[in-house]
Amino acid sequence: MKTLAELKAIRDKMRGQVGLREEDTNVTRVVVGMATCGIAAGARPVLNTLSELVLSKNLNNVMVTQTGCIGLCQYEPIVEVIEPGKEKVTYVHMDAEKAKEVFEKHLVGGTVVAEYTIK
Repeated sequence: MKTLAELKAIRDKMRGQVGLREEDTNVTRVVVGMATCGIAAGARPVLNTLSELVLSKNLNNVMVTQTGCIGLCQYEPIVEVIEPGKEKVTYVHMDAEKAKEVFEKHLVGGTVVAEYTIK
C-alpha cells in the first residue's frame, strides 16, 4: 500500500501531464476510433502501427489517442488527424499498411492522402 505522500506525488505528477496535454495547442492529435465497431473492423492494428511509428520516429509533436464511437460505423476503422490551425482530416477504411502511408505522407511529409479520406 502506498503512503499518503506517495499518492499525493502521483496525483500531482498526473495532473501536470494532463495539464500539458490540454494546454499544448502545437500538438497534432491522431485519434483512432476504438469502439466495438472499430475494433471489429480492425482498428487495433491501425492504432498499434501509428503508435509504434510515432515512438520510433520520436515525433514529440504528434499524440496518438483513441476514442469511442465516431458515429460512422460503415467507414471503420477511422483515423482523424487534427492539426493545430487546420481543418480535421478523417481517414476511413484504414488498415496497418494505409496507416503507414498516412504516417509517412501526412504526419511526416505534411501532405493529406486524399484517396483514404471520407468523400
